[in-house]
Formats: sequence, C-alpha cells, structure tokens
Amino acid sequence: MKKTSLNAQILWGVLAGLLLGLGLSLLEKESAVVQGGLYIAELVGTLFIDLLKMVLIPLVFTSIAVGVANLRAHRQMHKVWKATLGFFIFSMALAIMLGLTAANLVRPGEGLQLAMFQDAMQDFRAAEMPMSEFFSHLLHSLFRNPITALAQGDVLAVVVFALLLGIALVVGGERYANILTLLQEFLELMLMLVGWIMRLAPLGIMALLMKLVATQDPVLLTTLIEFIAVVVGTTLLHGVVVLPLILYLVTGMTPLKFWRGAREALITAFATSSSSATLPVTLRCVEQHLHVKRDIAGFVLPLGATLNMDGTALYEAVAALFIANLAGIELNLMQQIIVFLTAMLAAMGAPGIPSAGMVTMVLVLQSVGLPAEGIAILLPIDRLLDTFRTTVNVEGDMVGSLVVQKWVRSEDRTHSSS
Repeated sequence: MKKTSLNAQILWGVLAGLLLGLGLSLLEKESAVVQGGLYIAELVGTLFIDLLKMVLIPLVFTSIAVGVANLRAHRQMHKVWKATLGFFIFSMALAIMLGLTAANLVRPGEGLQLAMFQDAMQDFRAAEMPMSEFFSHLLHSLFRNPITALAQGDVLAVVVFALLLGIALVVGGERYANILTLLQEFLELMLMLVGWIMRLAPLGIMALLMKLVATQDPVLLTTLIEFIAVVVGTTLLHGVVVLPLILYLVTGMTPLKFWRGAREALITAFATSSSSATLPVTLRCVEQHLHVKRDIAGFVLPLGATLNMDGTALYEAVAALFIANLAGIELNLMQQIIVFLTAMLAAMGAPGIPSAGMVTMVLVLQSVGLPAEGIAILLPIDRLLDTFRTTVNVEGDMVGSLVVQKWVRSEDRTHSSS
C-alpha cells in the first residue's frame, strides 16, 4: 500500500481532533471519560509543543547567523533588510485598517449589558505599564547575555545576538570560515530533527484541537458572538484575500499553490497558537515546499516570528473599539489613529516581559484612556481567537519571505542589466 503523505495525516488529525472535542463537549464535564480524554490530550499536545520548543532556539540562532553571513557575502543584506521591514510594516498597517473599518461599521459591544462582566472586572487586576517603561523594557530585552537568552528561550534577544554574530562572521572573512561551516552543519542537523518531530504532528495537532473544542464555553461564545465574528471575519479576510493578493501581485504565485506548500505550518500554527513554536515547521515548509532560498528564509522568518504580527495587531485594534463600545466611550479619529499606532507597536511585543500579550493589550487601551480591566472580558475567549490570529501571523511571515525573495531578485536583475 502507498504510504499516506504527512499533509494527509495532518488533515485527518485535524478532523479527528474536532470530532473528538465536539463529542467530549456533549458529555458531562465531570465524567471519567471527559477527564481522561482531556488528560491524554493535554499530555500529547504538550509533548508536541515541547518538542518544537526544544529545537526552536538553536534553530533560530543558527538560521539567522548563517542567513546573515551568506547574505552579507552576496552583498544582499541591505536589500533584504529594507524589503523585510517594509513588508512587515505595510502588511500590519493593512491588517489594522481592516480591523478598525470593520469595528466602526459593525460596532460590536454596543448595547451589550456590562453587568454580566462586573464580577470578572472587579477580580481582575491589569498589569499596567506606562509607554516610557514599555520602551525601556523593549530595549532592555534586545541586548541580553546571549547564554541567558538561549537558556531562557528569549527569541528576540537570540535574534539580535545572531544578527550581530552573522555580521561579525562576514567582517572576519576567511579567518572564521570554520565557524561558519560548523554553524551551517548544525543548522542542517536542526532541520533533520524538525523532520523527525513532524512525524508526531498529526497526533499532536489532533490532541490540541480536541482540548480546544472540548473546553470552550458555548454560553459565553453566544454572548460575545458579534465581537468574535468581527475578529474572526476580518482576520480570515486578511489571511484569505489580502495576503494572497499581495503575494500574487508581487510574485505571480497563486493562492492554491501557496496554501498547498504552507499547509503544514498553517495547521500547526492554528493548533499551537504560537508563532515561535511553529517556526521550525514554517522554515521547513518555506524552504522545501515554497522554494525560498535558505539565506532569505533563515533571516525573514525568525525575525517575522517576533516582529510581524498581522493577526495580533488587527485583534488588539478591534478589541480596543469593542471595550470602548462596552464602556460607552466614543473614540474620535485622532484617538483611533493613536490606537492604530499603538496596536502596531504592541503587536511587535516585548518578549522579555511576563504575560507580554496582556501587557501590550493594556498599553493599547491606556493610550486612549480606556479601562484596562476590560481585558477580563476577553480572557475567556482569548484562546479561541488566538488560533486564528496566530495562523495569520505565520501566513504573513511566509508571504513576506516569498515577497522579499522576489524583490531582491528583481533588484539584482535590474542592476545586472544596467
């Protein structure tokens, strides 16, 4: 018999996870079957995420260092830098504008009784942080002891150190050729480990989705259905229409061809809700299925996993308007521009801060004087919405790597012909 492909196995895993989760949600929550099922799902899902996190830091470190060294060697570094940051800012700006437009049209939360959330808001204490303190934390998290950053899994600090090391390898030239060769071989070893871990992906994804579906509160979902619909609808519109359209206009690649090559990474992102944990799978898909050069993929993707957050930026902007509607506060154009800018900054995040997602969300609310306690309303549904925004975050990184490769090649052809 012909062996089933990994893609097919993952799709079967998704289907099985959704059906099993739905089955468990219909049973009594305290029953032995539900408790046992959730325990096994937690065990298998956590194992899969832990395996991905195990290879994450060495993979990020080697791919960035090797990518920068090889790009500098080909005099392409400045082109890749400009194209990468330009794309990240452009795609996040589009996502936020899309979210704000939809939130202004639909106005989710308007007329919703706030009494049902009063207890949650009283018990919740937001970790408030002034903008100046946020900036100092962000800068502090960029330049840290590399050994500490590697040990603690601080992705942003590892990316910065790897960037500097890659540049130093180029400046050093032939003197450090052996170190570069060693890093290249170590990167190949990491990619081999990722291939092994992906054999567990169908089971891991099935377990994660099973737990997600089984533990969602249907009553709360019904109450907040308008807000959920706006967030999920605009996030999907950005992921299914806007990003593929940019890709097609710049590279000529059809959405179908892209999704076929990106499928493993997108499903893993949906199941894990973590751009960083998905990064090993993203690198594998982009290099092997979408044929992006390792130098460019190794630079753009790890940077994107920490800085390029289309789904998160969109979500934080919509959430700010939702909480404003709940509180009966009308945000004028200038305040919405502040939300736009703060959401973009906050989406880039500060990984060195504990509970960074909640702190950055508070930052967006505080920028226009909204009650930080409003986050209490979002916490119960955050896990569900996180699946969608993480998938679009990862898709944005993958589209970015293809777009950057096309721009760099076009520039090279222009220079060579002139």
